[in-house]
Amino acid sequence: MRATQWVAIAALATCTLSACTWVHMAPGAKEVTVVNGQPAGCEKRGEVEVSVKDSVAFYDRNPLRVQEELETLARNEAPGMGADTVQPLAPPHDGGQRFAAWKCK
Repeated sequence: MRATQWVAIAALATCTLSACTWVHMAPGAKEVTVVNGQPAGCEKRGEVEVSVKDSVAFYDRNPLRVQEELETLARNEAPGMGADTVQPLAPPHDGGQRFAAWKCK
């Protein structure tokens, strides 16, 4: 392997093992709220299941980072469902999580 390939692999490994986020907020997702309990006076628009890698090879990713990325993915899906609020239905498990999508505003 050439030196440039090793540098690329080292950079990818460093980013993977650190706090790099691979999930970015989509347009419209910033206005979506994440709530822990069922919101009052809202119309349920459906459910969404999202997932990310929770481990890379032998390394388990930071659970808070995984949860943050799952919430971002759920928020990204909400505007397409006509929802402005998402509610986790269960804790993250094996890199996946289900959310209810609600229209509250």
